[in-house]
Amino acid sequence: MPLDASPTVSLLSVATAVPPHRLLQADAAATARRLFSHRYAAFDRLAPVFETSGIRQRYTVRPLDWYTAALGWPERNAAYLEGAQALFVDAATAALDRAGRGAAEIDTIVTVSSTGIATPSLEARVAQRLGFRADVERVPVFGLGCAGGVTGLAIASRLAKARPGSTVLVVAIEICTAAFRLDQLTSANIVATALFGDGAAACVVASNGAGDGAGEGRGVAAIEGAGEQLWPDTLDIMGWKVDPTGLGVIFDRAIPPFAEAQVGAAVDGILARLGLARRDVDRFACHPGGAKVITALESALSLDQGTLDIERAVLEQHGNMSAPTVLFVLDRLLSGPLPRRTVLAALGPGFTCSCLSLAA
Repeated sequence: MPLDASPTVSLLSVATAVPPHRLLQADAAATARRLFSHRYAAFDRLAPVFETSGIRQRYTVRPLDWYTAALGWPERNAAYLEGAQALFVDAATAALDRAGRGAAEIDTIVTVSSTGIATPSLEARVAQRLGFRADVERVPVFGLGCAGGVTGLAIASRLAKARPGSTVLVVAIEICTAAFRLDQLTSANIVATALFGDGAAACVVASNGAGDGAGEGRGVAAIEGAGEQLWPDTLDIMGWKVDPTGLGVIFDRAIPPFAEAQVGAAVDGILARLGLARRDVDRFACHPGGAKVITALESALSLDQGTLDIERAVLEQHGNMSAPTVLFVLDRLLSGPLPRRTVLAALGPGFTCSCLSLAA
């Protein structure tokens, strides 16, 4: 639907968090060669991805040696639960501090994560530690993958708008490294080993009447609207397969050529439903899924090559963290004057494109 300014929904803050272990890409490449080259004939053909991915380092919830052991689903999910809770606390605390809000002021929590199973969900596990109210509403969201950061923020904005005066916290957390697999001798698994890292991002969103930054201003930006495009017959592009060992990545079709061919028209359609056109956008902030994906997105969106410089910097320093990665890009954008209109964009399993428009 066209942009609707009443009630105004404000993005009050964005914050990010990473786990304690830094993984240099050179060390990841050497370890992968040691573990796979003698067992997988195609390894030498795939090994250059460690250099061409655009990644120099990543952060992980466990030290490198942990990933070289024989691990089953219980060990992997235990690492997910421990790491995700710590990252939730770190990211949420920083976002609340930046917004000038206390945990007790949060009316709804949207938790986005697709890399492990938590029941009770993550926000319930950390509720007492952070000081959320007993009547806080919880919205755990699973299965969105790399699109989860944008879609989670969109869900939070709609919930805030539906209840004027409310404040919503959205936290996107992914422990992608819990899915590193020694038993999967596939190109998808090698690529995943070269790309993925762990991290979290949190945003505070409020609608008119919630206090400073909402009714009396727009915080760091106003959320104008959001939308998605789901392509039929694309379930095989990206996702998880589940077996007794854990989650295993699915990359059955090359994502960069699909993005280059399809994303431009999808974004145009989403913008049109918001009453906008590409010429109205001053900056696209995109999920940096990999170096080739960034280049494909620049082509698809008719951007000069090199335009998505912050995306490349985030990828270089953090790898692909799935859902929170695009919010790392937004956090860096917010370190300077935000462009008049910024559109967040991310691709994820489904296969889907998710967009959200911010006005400074």
